[in-house]
Amino acid sequence: MDATEEISQENAFYDRNGAAKIHNRIQKRQQALAEDAERRKDAKKSQSVGEEKSEYFLRTFNAERAGIQELLTGCSGADRPVVTQKLEEATAKMTQLQKFLNDSVIFLSQYEIRVAQSALQKLQTSLSETREEALPKKKFAFRSRTKAAEVSDCPPPPETAGSGVTKLDGAAVSKQADFSNISDEYLTKTSEELQNRDVLLTHLTNCKVRLYGSPSTLHLKHINACEILCGPVATSVFVDHCSNSILAFPCQQMRTHNTTDTQVYLHVTSRAIIEDCLGVSFAPFCWSYPTLDQDFSASGLDRDRNNWSQVDDFNWLAAGTPSPNWTVIPEEDRKTTWDP
Repeated sequence: MDATEEISQENAFYDRNGAAKIHNRIQKRQQALAEDAERRKDAKKSQSVGEEKSEYFLRTFNAERAGIQELLTGCSGADRPVVTQKLEEATAKMTQLQKFLNDSVIFLSQYEIRVAQSALQKLQTSLSETREEALPKKKFAFRSRTKAAEVSDCPPPPETAGSGVTKLDGAAVSKQADFSNISDEYLTKTSEELQNRDVLLTHLTNCKVRLYGSPSTLHLKHINACEILCGPVATSVFVDHCSNSILAFPCQQMRTHNTTDTQVYLHVTSRAIIEDCLGVSFAPFCWSYPTLDQDFSASGLDRDRNNWSQVDDFNWLAAGTPSPNWTVIPEEDRKTTWDP
């Protein structure tokens, strides 16, 4: 083979090799374009699905909100049983609507979340105002605990009120650790009755409760329109189905479920947890009574550590956005004095 033929063969080899490289580059380019087109198609489809979900949320949210507002409007001039029924239904629908929002935050924009939160807060304010106007709290006319105690030492003998409750000139004192199924009463317990005990308060309506001591745990269930003040609780306070009430206590931990329109004056050394709640507000514990210092010592709680404003909402998963289910009570609106 002469030099000319060898050069010719080399040129042919390089031409074929170059053509193969060019062909590979073209194939890779075409594949990249196809993959990019598929990504764009998926992104467009995903955007379309997200927009459809967002539109469905807005339609459903606005319809449910209008339904709740209609219930509140229907309370005007209605009889008390009808008002009570409508408010209960409105409260349940509010809780469902809040859960609907919580479940939808993964595909809603921050703007849509803020708008929905604002609408819920306005609706909650309207619900509270309607309840206050249509079902005002009854005025308490009980004698003070000190006077009631004086009466207990005098004849005639006390009248039994059932469920372990003894009536003493309009006030009520229990011989047991619990109070249950009571309305319109003033209820008290002493340090001796509470020390290291588990206390259950259940199905109370329009009652004032004063627990002067340090129980081991405190359970509050089905509480409506009550004011419950308790000394330092050594471990946990559990609140379930509480509405339109005021609570105050120190504790190690607080867990609250299914609670609406309730103020909590709290001293908590770990965390406060809420779940399925709406319209719950917090302020630092400020109740006092003569043996509070001794009861704090008996409970083992740290008086210098209070995480009252660090509330975990298990229904609110939107990072960086405050939960609309609880608020801090403004200083000017906080209670600073308490009835006996």
